[in-house]
Amino acid sequence: MKRFIFLGLMMVLVTVPALAGKKSQSVTFPEALQVGTAQVPAGSYQLTLSGDGPEVQVTLLEKDKPLTTFAAKVVAGKYNVGLLTETHGGVEILRSIQLSKMSLVLASGGSSGQ
Repeated sequence: MKRFIFLGLMMVLVTVPALAGKKSQSVTFPEALQVGTAQVPAGSYQLTLSGDGPEVQVTLLEKDKPLTTFAAKVVAGKYNVGLLTETHGGVEILRSIQLSKMSLVLASGGSSGQ
């Protein structure tokens, strides 16, 4: 079952107007989410991107330490800020992170917990 979790300013904190400029973004997960193969607890994280094309590597940092890295596709456009998750067997799986000017769509598989 797919569902949108629109978190607004209280749950997804936008610290940089365009992620592509500084390639850094703050995000807060309101609940534990599976990100690729890594289980990420609820909390605040920093997103960093590496790569120039639409296919990028995204690293979630917690207190400047890498938590997990995953492949994603950048899709430009106007979006409601939030997360798209899908529930499988009682586990919330992150499918995309939607920012105001782009969406980061997670690739299937391809995540590494660190």
